[in-house]
Amino acid sequence: MPAHLKQPRLSAARFGLLSTVLFFAFSAPQSTMAAETVFDELRFGASASISGDKSHESGIFPSATIFFDPLSSASAKTWQQSILEPRIYLGASVGTGDGVDQIYAGFSWTADITDRFFVELGLGGTVHNGDLDSDGRSGPHLGCRLLFREQIAVGYRVTANWQVLATADHSSHADLCDGPNDGLSHAGLAVGYKF
Repeated sequence: MPAHLKQPRLSAARFGLLSTVLFFAFSAPQSTMAAETVFDELRFGASASISGDKSHESGIFPSATIFFDPLSSASAKTWQQSILEPRIYLGASVGTGDGVDQIYAGFSWTADITDRFFVELGLGGTVHNGDLDSDGRSGPHLGCRLLFREQIAVGYRVTANWQVLATADHSSHADLCDGPNDGLSHAGLAVGYKF
């Protein structure tokens, strides 16, 4: 039976390209950007699969995510305003080994525990390049190309701009399409820079 192997160099190249595009797209000189930008944070991380035996993915998952704040969620005065004014995020993760690549987007809410500690919740969707059906290969069988995605993070603000986070995410189709629904689950660490 032929083994399904990914080329780690190709995955690293895709992540390098993504990182370079994100860096140059948002590192323009301040004079060329509006005084109030909707771009809020740039975050880099790495995670690993925490799924069970049959849907476990080998390797690590480098990721890059950009956050936008068009609704000025940081200036919300009440918890009701915070709920109605989420940040918007767009990101990607690259699977090494037999891992699945993803491009994801959604809404993110942050709740401060103290001045430095916070919790973040995100809801959205992801598009992936993983296996759809049970075809005998190892790894998750996902049923649909488009999945729901939830994420949670616990973070610590090191400075006004830098923060570190422990992250977890899960993606599945919630049995809304035909086929298997093994899902994708990851946990890891991330570093964010808020502008």
